[in-house]
Amino acid sequence: MDTKVLSTGVRYSSLPESYVRPVSDRPRLSEVSSCEDVPIIDLGCEDRPQIVKQIGDACKSYGFFQVVNHGVSSEAVDKMLEVAHDFFSLSVEEKLKLYSDDPSKTMRLSTSFNVKKEKVHNWRDYLRLHCYPLEKFVPEWPSTPSAFKEVVSNYCMEVRQLGFRLEELIAESLGVERDCIKNILGEQGQHMAVNYYPPCPEPELTYGLPGHTDPNALTILLQDLQVTGLQVLKDGKWLAVNPHPNAFVINIGDQLQAVSNGVYKSVWHRAIVNADNPRMSIASFFCPSDDALVKAPNSLTDDGSAATYRGFTYAEYYQKFWSRDLEKEHCLELFKNK
Repeated sequence: MDTKVLSTGVRYSSLPESYVRPVSDRPRLSEVSSCEDVPIIDLGCEDRPQIVKQIGDACKSYGFFQVVNHGVSSEAVDKMLEVAHDFFSLSVEEKLKLYSDDPSKTMRLSTSFNVKKEKVHNWRDYLRLHCYPLEKFVPEWPSTPSAFKEVVSNYCMEVRQLGFRLEELIAESLGVERDCIKNILGEQGQHMAVNYYPPCPEPELTYGLPGHTDPNALTILLQDLQVTGLQVLKDGKWLAVNPHPNAFVINIGDQLQAVSNGVYKSVWHRAIVNADNPRMSIASFFCPSDDALVKAPNSLTDDGSAATYRGFTYAEYYQKFWSRDLEKEHCLELFKNK
């Protein structure tokens, strides 16, 4: 591997050694079946109590769901996908100007997950952006393609409104005040990962991303409609989540598992890769402000079922998350009340 990124336009005929997983830790793709009953929730439905119930059921039993009629315009979505493709089609020289393997940078192009720490790499490149407040971060974003800043800003603003709406519905589904989760999480940060998974010569031997839970509160994922890759762990089995037209996949992150007192599960998920086609996915992450105290509201813990997790700040959590290997035990375990 003479270049720092995979998205060079060169096809590999075999998988470089540094990407090959040990036999005990391979995706075993032939054993993965399709998740037929992924909850698809219509946010345009007039019956709010029904939406709230569907979301509560999905968060309890799946940890993820898909939403349609979500209020993010199809124009914003189409342009976002287009500019993401344009970005990864830039020359390697152009892209490498943005390359960094320092996780603390607020804007960087990188590869795998944590190049400096891991033993085996993952078959993906990604552009990582901080997206809130926009006026603080947009100036450092890529200036090519020329439409990038404007298109991505618009997309981020629309997705942020969806995130807040979902947090209200999730709060109601827990039986707490509509603003309860937003109040706990404080002035939420918003990040984005534009993931690019090039065609991979031996998909059986590696991952785009191995199994992990998201360290943030809520993730809104835009999947590539043509190429599947997202898989989730349900009842001990990996299941493929096939993209649904005009839908986002929503998944509960570690912070919402803590806030729900463990009732809602932060779902283990992974990305696999494809031999023939590249895959793109765009993940928007909502995070508590660094100084927010993340803990379950009293109403969820005062019926004698004490708090499952001790209160912590996101800064403390994030630091622990990045200092460990991605697929080791759940980072939340470190915050359990003894």
